[in-house]
Amino acid sequence: MGDVFFYHLTRSTLEQTLPMLLERALGRAWRVCVRGADAARLEWLDRRLWEVPEEGFLPHGLAGGPHDADQPVLLTTGQEVANGAACLVVIDGAPLDPAEVADFDRVCVVFDGNDPRAVEDARGLWRRVTGAGHGAQYWSEETGRWQKKAEAAPRGGGPSG
Repeated sequence: MGDVFFYHLTRSTLEQTLPMLLERALGRAWRVCVRGADAARLEWLDRRLWEVPEEGFLPHGLAGGPHDADQPVLLTTGQEVANGAACLVVIDGAPLDPAEVADFDRVCVVFDGNDPRAVEDARGLWRRVTGAGHGAQYWSEETGRWQKKAEAAPRGGGPSG
């Protein structure tokens, strides 16, 4: 159903990029699930998201609370998507099964381009996602602006086509 957008961070940090992605997804009236690999990192991001953007507000919560299903943005380390999200944002090398891509309108994979292992993991995930028939886009900020550098169309008959 959805495509996977890979965001290769080289100039910005996750905490700078994530609010932009969340604002865009919320602007489409999508609920968002942010899947991380480390609970302490998500707690830190939770606090950070309360601080930015200065001129706005990003409604969100950490998974495990009584109102998970109501959260427009839910931060979690789990595989379960308790808020019915249309958009999944995968950060810090959290797992993504290509089979679950079809459950979302969009999946965003954000990875640190200054970490060779994160880059290699993202390349492997690109191969698995496109090999499963999903569409994918690769975005880089190496020039200072986000630019689409590569695109793989969904294959007909596959999960996305």
